Amino acid sequence: MLRQYELVDLVKSYDPDADEDALNRAYVFAMKKHGAQLRESGDPYYSHPVEVAGILTKFKLDSASIIAGLLHDTVEDTDTTVEEIRALFGDQVAQLVDGLTKLAMIEQKSANNKQAENFRKLLLAMSEDIRVLLIKLADRLHNMRTLHFVKKPEKRARIARETLDIYAPLAERIGMQEVKSELEEIAFAELHKDAHDSIVARLNFLREQGSNIVPKIIQQLEKDMEENGIKASVSGREKTPYSIWRKMQQKNASFEQLSDIMAFRIIVDDVATCYQALGVVHSKYHMVPRRFKDYISTPKPNGYQSIHTGVIGPENTRIEIQIRTHEMHEIGEKGVAAHWAYKQGQKAEGKHYRWIRELLEILEQASNPEEFLENTKLEMYNDQVFCFTPKGDLIGLPVNSTPVDFAYAVHSSVGDTCVGAKINGEIRPLRTVLQNGDQVEILTSKAQHPSTEWERFVVTGKAKAAIRRYVRANKRDQFITLGQEILERLFKGENLEFSEKALVNVLQNFEAESIEDVYAKVGEGLVTGWDVLKAVYPAYKQSKLEKVVKSIKVPSFKKVIKKEKKGEPLKIKGLIPGMAVHFAGCCHPLPGDRIVGIVTTGKGVAVHTIDCKALEKYADEPERWLDIAWGEEAENEMHTGRLKVMLANEPGSLAELSNLVARNNGNISNLNIVYRTISYFELLIDIDVKDLKHLTDIIAALKASKVVSYVARANQ
Repeated sequence: MLRQYELVDLVKSYDPDADEDALNRAYVFAMKKHGAQLRESGDPYYSHPVEVAGILTKFKLDSASIIAGLLHDTVEDTDTTVEEIRALFGDQVAQLVDGLTKLAMIEQKSANNKQAENFRKLLLAMSEDIRVLLIKLADRLHNMRTLHFVKKPEKRARIARETLDIYAPLAERIGMQEVKSELEEIAFAELHKDAHDSIVARLNFLREQGSNIVPKIIQQLEKDMEENGIKASVSGREKTPYSIWRKMQQKNASFEQLSDIMAFRIIVDDVATCYQALGVVHSKYHMVPRRFKDYISTPKPNGYQSIHTGVIGPENTRIEIQIRTHEMHEIGEKGVAAHWAYKQGQKAEGKHYRWIRELLEILEQASNPEEFLENTKLEMYNDQVFCFTPKGDLIGLPVNSTPVDFAYAVHSSVGDTCVGAKINGEIRPLRTVLQNGDQVEILTSKAQHPSTEWERFVVTGKAKAAIRRYVRANKRDQFITLGQEILERLFKGENLEFSEKALVNVLQNFEAESIEDVYAKVGEGLVTGWDVLKAVYPAYKQSKLEKVVKSIKVPSFKKVIKKEKKGEPLKIKGLIPGMAVHFAGCCHPLPGDRIVGIVTTGKGVAVHTIDCKALEKYADEPERWLDIAWGEEAENEMHTGRLKVMLANEPGSLAELSNLVARNNGNISNLNIVYRTISYFELLIDIDVKDLKHLTDIIAALKASKVVSYVARANQ
């Protein structure tokens, strides 16, 4: 453990103007406050904040950060208050310590909830001052170095998993490669001990076998640079066991199949010399295809810059070479700490970092801590593709991103109104996977809104959070609209007065805080309209319609509705399919069909054709039935109709079928071979059509074909 004078000397060695008195007072304050507290290792607890402060001196942080490191646990673990720290050490230190203090008073629902809540606070604090994250990383690094003292295996595993999921990616995002690598290594050894030990053993074997090769490669590369008049320093770096293991997992490759266990760095004075050195390497050695990456012209989001290339190098060995300047190397190792914006006491706001702004947007849009944590993890894992806007701006995205991810990366409003995309000048589907170097132009429309389908293929946390937020907000609005219409029609149909004042009196019956809550529950199917009617009019008897429905067969419900209804049927308009309303997959209703609605618990209304056999199971639940009709919007939309087709098993028959559908302006969205013999195929085909008449026209065209022996609508 560092002694008091040793810590002060370390800080003064790189910052002669550091506040020596405040550092001494903070050291003594931490010792006194933590007193006789012990760590699981048996060491005095105050040794932990002292070691954290020692790690921070290696980052060369200012005295305010070092003091905050010494005091970071005092508010949580002792009787110290933030106000006391402010009085003794000033506002800046107090804000840093407050940002690091965990939310101890929150009622925890789960371990994941606790982790998410703490991470929320860390994110908000580091958005105000990035030093909060640097201190937190030092805190986590020392805890990981002493992880082996934790007695419970499950607790060690939880800490290691949290480190891999959150803190190592955060270290990578701010470019702190050394910290990230050490965190990953310790967590990897804890979570996958056998794999870790196996890779370490193989690396030791290779080191012994190739002990002469590495110096020879370095010597040859130095000679190559010198012969071409390039002043450079060359070094070799062995990849970490965790990075090797991850690459083995990603490529599904064995240890022996990996070519870049060793990486060699060529460090030069300026950017122009980087490309000169690259020319020397590529002119002398064969380049390995798809192993070249230029992070100088397109830096990583964390500011990392370097040229990476794979070659068959000296000694006929396949190696990776990294070429960078001295400044790039410093930033590559120390990341944001190397920039030193706050060396003169300036405040380094995290909001200046694009990725922190994006995490803050996810924080605003998430409905609960677990969702926030899930989307944040998606956002932080950092295998990137780089795409360009039409103006040439660079957007970094995770691998497998789509134009929708790109749109949300540009701006939330662009994502919300995205209707299409041009990739390299060509209109492409929104689910297209983007490649490095693609130029993407997003087409927008004010009439557009996020689709529930998008969530199936987007990969960024920001896009997922925005889509879920829209669906969540609009789903409730849809349920409220639907529930209100259901109640108004029901009361009117029973010749009873409907008033919101009457609903206010029965809110407690349904554990609702407002009338909108009642409407939403009715629309969602959690409460039936009849439940509300009986609460408002407790003495009201069963309606005539209910009696009639119970006494008849379901297919004749069509006649009952015509006979008994009072007023117009409820129109499906302004309701977005997939939210408050969904079309039943058993009968695939189309505009032109007579339809009926079934209120389904938690899902709103399922729309069926009036002759659908699935309705029989609801015969004893007339309170779930709704008389509904198609709204005007249905005429302008495409719907799915399903056909059952018997098709001749001969060359060209499937092509003729698809051509007939296309000539009649239909689009086959799904095709399934149900049964097959030597003579024919039996198919189920989903076709996008405007309405029932459109589907009927397609059926007529298919019936006239020689290759189609049977075609009919598949209602069940």
